[in-house]
Amino acid sequence: MSIYSRVDMTHSSETQLPLSRSEQKRQQVLVAAIDLFCRQGFPHTSMDEVAKLAGVSKQTVYSHYGSKDELFVAAIESKCVGHDLNDDLLSDPTKPESALTQFALQFGEMIVSPEAITVFKACVAQSESHPEVSQLFFDAGTKHIVGLLADYLVTVEALGQYRFGNAHHSAVRLCLMLFGELKLKLELGLAADELVGDRNEYILGCADMFLKAHRV
Repeated sequence: MSIYSRVDMTHSSETQLPLSRSEQKRQQVLVAAIDLFCRQGFPHTSMDEVAKLAGVSKQTVYSHYGSKDELFVAAIESKCVGHDLNDDLLSDPTKPESALTQFALQFGEMIVSPEAITVFKACVAQSESHPEVSQLFFDAGTKHIVGLLADYLVTVEALGQYRFGNAHHSAVRLCLMLFGELKLKLELGLAADELVGDRNEYILGCADMFLKAHRV
């Protein structure tokens, strides 16, 4: 399945409503941008190229995304939404076991996706010449997700069954646990097929360990 198929299917499954013409064009622009950013990197991708691949005018691109920075952030955020990493996932503080386990599975899947690994490696490679790209990637991805998770932990702690202390620190710990050996190997371009089969077991173990560590 291509990156185009994944994004389009995700969007349609969430809304179940036909898109307006404007929304269709916005989606075309976003899908084209994700493809180009992954293949060429941020510095080597122009808004003209995005417009051409999306089959729309450059004016249309700018009408939906005011700058390349804004488009890049939207592309990163769309990958989070595509893996159900949004407010809805972490909305019910009365069921932290199921919510955090599902978060672990969704986040764990997203961070080892080919697109996430490709963009991460590109940001690292260009961090000295284009540090602003790394900052955009961090803010739209890691910082955003850690913020959602930390806010959720605060609401869970208020019910008295779990104690997380510094919610931000706890959110960071969980996320870093979920990286695992697979993400490290993929980032280094190493073969990691032997780790794929155990990935879910590892993720579920992390979630269980985290919950047990903070249970009152």
